[in-house]
Amino acid sequence: MNATFKPTTNQLVEILSAHAKWLQVEPVEPSGAKANLQGANLQGANLQGANLQVADLRGSDLEFADLRGANLRCSNLQGANLQDTDLRGSNLQGSNLQGANLQGSDLRGSNLEFADLQGSDLRDANLQDANLQGATLQGANLQDTDLRGSNLQGSNLRGANLQGSDLRGSNLEFADLRGSDLQGTDLRDANLRGSNLQGSNLQGANLQDTDLQGANLRGSDLQGSDLRGSNLEFADLRGSDLQDANLRDANLTGATGT
Repeated sequence: MNATFKPTTNQLVEILSAHAKWLQVEPVEPSGAKANLQGANLQGANLQGANLQVADLRGSDLEFADLRGANLRCSNLQGANLQDTDLRGSNLQGSNLQGANLQGSDLRGSNLEFADLQGSDLRDANLQDANLQGATLQGANLQDTDLRGSNLQGSNLRGANLQGSDLRGSNLEFADLRGSDLQGTDLRDANLRGSNLQGSNLQGANLQDTDLQGANLRGSDLQGSDLRGSNLEFADLRGSDLQDANLRDANLTGATGT
């Protein structure tokens, strides 16, 4: 598809209609065709509730588009521009968002389970209550992102930038955060049980009442962090830097390296 292609409203309706027919297993619709919107200009498009499951949206421009409640399951959005896009309640399960620009986008309550967000830009995005279980966020930029109450269980956040992000009450159980930058993040009441934080930067992070039971914190930087009331039972703190950290009322039972 031509990179300058900007479909009219009627053309978009036709593309979505043909895609819906193509998705049907029975009966076979000869007029059906998989949506190919690669490189298309969809700025500000109204795609609320649209079914774009497994659609090709690589390199498309969806800035300011309305994708509330849209079905983008297993779609290909690699390198797409989704800056300031409204994706509230959308289904992006298993979608390819590698290198996508999601800066300032609204993803509240969206389903990103097992999505590939490797190297994506999520700065200032709102992911409150989003489901990111098993998602790949390796090397992603999540600076100043709102992740309150989000589910990041088992997600891959290796080398990700989470500076200044809000992770209050989030679920990061068994998440891979090795080498990630969590400087100044708010992790109050978060669940980090069994997570791997080896070599991560948690300098100045707020970890009040955080559950870090069995977490791997080897070689991590916890300088000036607030760990009051946190659960560090059986945590591995060998080689970590706890200079000026506040461990008041923290549970360090069975922790190593303290």
